[in-house]
Amino acid sequence: MIKSKYQSVLDLGEKLNIKDGDVKEENGQLKVWGTAKNQYEKNLLWDEIKRVGGENPTDIMADIKVADSSVFAHHTVKSGESLSKIAKQYYGNANKYNAIFEANKGKLKSADLIHPGDELVIPNI
Repeated sequence: MIKSKYQSVLDLGEKLNIKDGDVKEENGQLKVWGTAKNQYEKNLLWDEIKRVGGENPTDIMADIKVADSSVFAHHTVKSGESLSKIAKQYYGNANKYNAIFEANKGKLKSADLIHPGDELVIPNI
């Protein structure tokens, strides 16, 4: 029963390819653990847990570690994207585009010129 309630969390964990992940149901509580690639993916999992179980769910215990804490995420630019659109996706604030530009100065000549396929570092801020 509890596992089906949090099925969307488990599906997201599979989609994100969480490493060393496992799930156990014990005394009416779902216990999940694993390692996300970066902080952004960990946040996605926690957001889904809170969406399903509320702000402070008591029927799930999650221990999600982060494999690479040196960056917030990695992003491959898609057609039609801008640094401000990417900043909005990761930080919730388009005005933080300059943090992404600064972290990728070796790859980008201008904050206004990115190309599909560019691999960007999304820094911790």
